[in-house]
Amino acid sequence: SRLYCTVLFITRVMKEKIHNFLESDLLEKYLLGETTLEEKHQVERYIAMYPEIREAYRELEDNLETFARLYARKAPEGLKNRITLSIRNQQTGRKRFIRYAVAASIATLFFAASSVFFWNQNQHLQQENAMVTDQIRVLEADMKEQLEDVRNQFIVLNNPGTRKYMVSGNKKARDLKAIAYVNPIKKLSYINVRNLPQLPEDQCYQMWAEVNGSMVNLGILKDIDDKDKLMALPYGEKALGYITIEPKGGNNTPSVQNIVANIKY
Repeated sequence: SRLYCTVLFITRVMKEKIHNFLESDLLEKYLLGETTLEEKHQVERYIAMYPEIREAYRELEDNLETFARLYARKAPEGLKNRITLSIRNQQTGRKRFIRYAVAASIATLFFAASSVFFWNQNQHLQQENAMVTDQIRVLEADMKEQLEDVRNQFIVLNNPGTRKYMVSGNKKARDLKAIAYVNPIKKLSYINVRNLPQLPEDQCYQMWAEVNGSMVNLGILKDIDDKDKLMALPYGEKALGYITIEPKGGNNTPSVQNIVANIKY
């Protein structure tokens, strides 16, 4: 009887340990490479020891792979061609500059004024090079921002600390449906607008957020092509969100009388 009680106690302790581990965000952090060395060793030890944790890890791994595939975005259309053309022009310009320099060295005594022309050519090449460099930096920053957004969406949808709020439209837009996801630990908020009722052509839906006493314009909501698409919300304690009906093109301030949905998150 004492042995049975001991085994029962150990089993209960193990289940509680597994439950507490799964409730934490250590698996997500490990999968995203954000754990400390000590946390990394702990996660790897738990994955090896407990089938429940191993299964949860594999499921998160599959979810992340699916997210990366669904939200992968291509570079802006035509940017690669513009960068390639600029580099070719730059190379062509350099060859032209060399030919001019050789000719100028032979005729230096007769064409002293040509030095100004060559200086202008060099300035032009430097400007082209700076333009290509800036385009590459913009592309890198955009890709980094998109990757960060996908990472945050993955955390919000898979972290056990995320709260889920169902949003419905009022009598002005009864068929409007949305789901708000809020994670107070990671301080992340997203909304998934599932359905937008049809509006006349001269009107549109616009989204707003009131965070720490300031009203933020989140832009116009368009027809939903991807039912699983998430839209980031600014995080704040006891923040409020609104969806309003505005004139086509949107408004600078929300039309309070045309609020069709309230979102408390």
